[in-house]
Amino acid sequence: MPDAFVILLGLALLTTIASYFVIPGSFSSPNTEGSLIQLSDFVRAENPSPVGLFVTESGRGLFNILFEGLVSGDRYGAAIGVVAFILITGGAFGVVMKTNAIENGMMALIDKTKTLDWVFLPALFLVFSLGGAIFGMGEEAIAFCIVLFPILRQLGYDAAVTVLVTYVATQIGFATSPINPFSIAIAQGIADLPLFSGAWLRVVSFVVLNTIALWFSLSYAKRIRQVHRDVSTAASTVQMQRLDTVILSVFALCLVWVVYGVTVKGYYIPEIATQFFVLGLLVAFVAKLGGRLTVQNSVDAFKHGSAELLPAALLVGLAKGLVILLGGTDLHSPSMLNTFLYDCASLITLVPDYVAAVAMYVFQSAFNFFVSSGSGQAAITMPLMSPLSDLIGVSRQTAVLAFQLGDGLTNIIIPTSASLIGCLGVTNLAWGDWFKVIWRLMLMLFIASIAFMVFAQFIQYQ
Repeated sequence: MPDAFVILLGLALLTTIASYFVIPGSFSSPNTEGSLIQLSDFVRAENPSPVGLFVTESGRGLFNILFEGLVSGDRYGAAIGVVAFILITGGAFGVVMKTNAIENGMMALIDKTKTLDWVFLPALFLVFSLGGAIFGMGEEAIAFCIVLFPILRQLGYDAAVTVLVTYVATQIGFATSPINPFSIAIAQGIADLPLFSGAWLRVVSFVVLNTIALWFSLSYAKRIRQVHRDVSTAASTVQMQRLDTVILSVFALCLVWVVYGVTVKGYYIPEIATQFFVLGLLVAFVAKLGGRLTVQNSVDAFKHGSAELLPAALLVGLAKGLVILLGGTDLHSPSMLNTFLYDCASLITLVPDYVAAVAMYVFQSAFNFFVSSGSGQAAITMPLMSPLSDLIGVSRQTAVLAFQLGDGLTNIIIPTSASLIGCLGVTNLAWGDWFKVIWRLMLMLFIASIAFMVFAQFIQYQ
């Protein structure tokens, strides 16, 4: 499939061409303060408003889409504030990952629990799910599949169990995370929602969906376990040191600080970015004292971590630039986006708002087949889904929930996910065989997700 950059640039070109034919429109202000905008408030302009190739006083120009998108907004929101937040957070996590403390901690857990049948698989599943929820773990699961596959095979399990307790767990955590800076933060930033807001329902979904997936994984593992096993050669050579414990403790305390700041102090993008920057500094300091990293190593790791998330940051700017080409998000100013929203909302209003909320989730699930990148999907879909939700009576928080569930859960099965195919490849498991194992779990997760979408619409989730 084309990269998200290619898709967005293609949409930008189509927008430029369409601007010569589509008549922009706007929604008149409601008569009563606080009233919702209705479709009957829509008014079309007299003529189209063509987009040029180069920037004008309005900031609209095809070749200036990236620059205008990146510098739009302020420190509190899309795009420049979100871009800065992404780069700083990526750098901080780059330092943490460079210390290998997380990897060593996971390997130590594997080594200590592999002979305890009743705790080994649940512990692995929970740890990997938390990894997906906290720092977007996904591709990293491939390396752990390489390590765990021979261990689990000697314990009597097959390749599917390995993928279930590693990669599948990460995607369940990713899809329900209340604090993931690489999915929920980007989507909420584009939707102009407070960062990490609405966390309580995501925590509930985290517990429910993880319980479903863990029950399925353990049931499957019990069915296929071999009668004879041999764990004598399954020992790990990785030893968790005291320095790893200290680094992981600092990491955990900083995450508690972030949650406290968001829920109690009302911290937003600038403050949360500062917290993650402090996390990077503290981990670098501890790693220096422990002889794990030099100062230069930490600086290089920070730059590398930021560089890895630069594509996500650019996508945010490109998505915002596309919105600018469409005329902006002000419902009261004439724009092509308002015309498009009016036409889409006119169709969706033919169904109940509960059905519309579920339709958003189904759309995001299907769209993930083409753009499996969480940040890429957020950048492409949220600029449309956010204002569209306002018109059809669905809260923006519900629209973000639809994106998060649709994006994360389908990564478990779509063959266009490089991380999934990588995990299947290193365990010698064909995608067709994986589908036969996983389709029942996907059906259960799909039903549970629909239930959450209906519940979110019922309570007007904020």
